Amino acid sequence: MVTAGVDEVGRGCLAGPVVSAAVILKETINLKLLKDSKKITFKKRIEIADHIKLHSIYAIGVASVEEIHKLNILQAALLSMKRAIDRLSTTPELVLIDGNFAPKGLTNFKTIINGDEKIKSISAASIIAKVFRDQLMIKLSEKFNYYAWERNFGYGTKAHMDGLKKFGITSHHRKGFKPIYKMLSN
Repeated sequence: MVTAGVDEVGRGCLAGPVVSAAVILKETINLKLLKDSKKITFKKRIEIADHIKLHSIYAIGVASVEEIHKLNILQAALLSMKRAIDRLSTTPELVLIDGNFAPKGLTNFKTIINGDEKIKSISAASIIAKVFRDQLMIKLSEKFNYYAWERNFGYGTKAHMDGLKKFGITSHHRKGFKPIYKMLSN
């Protein structure tokens, strides 16, 4: 049975899009490398992502900051998942999704809480999505270098909050998220 694992990253960030990946593993993949992306160092994640790309069918789905603001973060995350699934070059017979929500319109799926720790294809999806999003935020940090996105990837760290206080918000900030919303309200 052709099974795809799906996971998203960036739901809790103050800046940048939410990104999902859908991954169908090939038999040649080294399963020992696959675990929750949060438990792998930045450098090692990039190496493992390269291995996954060579030994899987994968696709990325993105929901923009504007879509997050318009829909809410959960619906935007589900939209990014749906986009990733729809972009796969092979149609999966079963979709395994990290968490307890699934995008609308899927027929054969299963949601799995902590799936990125339990299911190898979901682990692979978490790694692919995390590397893609991290690299996107590193690229954005070249233009917006006051927020330390090359290190915090848009999460609300002290350096990011200090940058916000000193330089204000950018078009990449999620205006509906509490710290940003509070700044706009003052």
